[in-house]
Amino acid sequence: MKMLVALLLLLTLSNAVKINGEEDGQCDYKLTLEPRPHSVSISEFGAVGDGETLNTIAFQNAIFYLKSFADKGGAQLYVPPGRWLTGSINLTSHLTLFLEKGAVILGSQDPSHWEVVEPLPSYGRGIELPGGRYRSLINGYMLHDVVITGDNGTIDGQGSVWWDWYGSHSLNYSRPHLVEFVASDYVVVSNLTFLNAPAYNIHPVYCSNVHVQNVSVSAPPESPHTVGIVPDSSDNVCIEDCIIKMGYDAIALKSGWDEYGISYGRPTTDVHIRRVHLQSSSGSSLAFGSEMSGGISKVLVEHIHLYNSFSGIEFRTTKGRGGYIERIIISDVKMENIYLALAATGQCGSHPDDKYDPSALPSLDHITLQDVIGTNITIAGQFTGIQESPFTSICLSNVSLSINSGSPTSWVCSNVFGFTESVFPEPCPDLESSYSNSSSDCFSFLHLNGKAAAL
Repeated sequence: MKMLVALLLLLTLSNAVKINGEEDGQCDYKLTLEPRPHSVSISEFGAVGDGETLNTIAFQNAIFYLKSFADKGGAQLYVPPGRWLTGSINLTSHLTLFLEKGAVILGSQDPSHWEVVEPLPSYGRGIELPGGRYRSLINGYMLHDVVITGDNGTIDGQGSVWWDWYGSHSLNYSRPHLVEFVASDYVVVSNLTFLNAPAYNIHPVYCSNVHVQNVSVSAPPESPHTVGIVPDSSDNVCIEDCIIKMGYDAIALKSGWDEYGISYGRPTTDVHIRRVHLQSSSGSSLAFGSEMSGGISKVLVEHIHLYNSFSGIEFRTTKGRGGYIERIIISDVKMENIYLALAATGQCGSHPDDKYDPSALPSLDHITLQDVIGTNITIAGQFTGIQESPFTSICLSNVSLSINSGSPTSWVCSNVFGFTESVFPEPCPDLESSYSNSSSDCFSFLHLNGKAAAL
């Protein structure tokens, strides 16, 4: 019966995306899935769900066995209720990893159970330390048609030891993530809870056709630089119906770091984010960059709730990044208890090494923010561009932010040009400029069926 329920649940997911050209975003593509014809339980391979027995070999053996069904419609690895401790594991194509209600996959707190691998080529080194990085808990490399789902099962990274090591500067390699897919396509992550990631929770990098749906992601406010979902040099990505509460960023879009990202040259594009609830303790609820050297474009964000965060929506870059952030539309935003509601900065982030080109100037252009309501906001907006490469066509429409009594100022602007319509409190004059036809560009975005026109 459990297997039947699992297969019925999976009918709502996808391993073959059909594109409807009339839809506005990636989340509107129609999804279908053929049920997996074969299923085994992890317990059949000697795994013990007592929270203490290390089950890495059991997972590896089960996945190796299921790999033989790849040309027969694929297979499912079923994780029953229990606490299943493991080190890093690698998935295979045409596989569904299903976590039953009450099933918890626990990441080992012994770093020897996490393999050290080479840095990503678009970063050139580990994001936190030079050299390699710890492999993520659940990995996919050059895979096709992979589903990680369940009946609200849990993946718990037990990241507190990693946060302590990070804070004490005692790590030799950059921290691992919970789930990472590299150079893979048709990936679904849904109906799960993610807890206490050492660093990122869900990291698709160099991927296509990724659907993250109905997941809950959280880490304590004090967890250093923990991030929820990170689309990275990936295209055709949908993130919807998620609740994310993180120590740093809730959702962060990236595309490589300085000269390495420029050389790799793969942008993050065609991304749709909708119906998400985001909280960030020290970072941003929704962030773009600052590692964006491969470019970020054609992003549609709608119907989002941002609350109890340092920053609401932030675009980050710096000299030496190169790349671009452009053709972004964010609409139907509700903000509550946010220190800095809207931000774009050209002075954010460090460099991987001294080989970067300081004359590689990033561009920020055609950013539309519309239908935004905020309460208990301290600073409405802070837009500080780059003198040699000002931010252009920043378009604000129907934005109403209730500023609290502790606000030092409502808006801060420099090296930015744009257009506003129905914005309160009144924005800085820089956003009323006609530079580079900002007003006419914004007008077409805001009024001529903006979503379809921009994306």
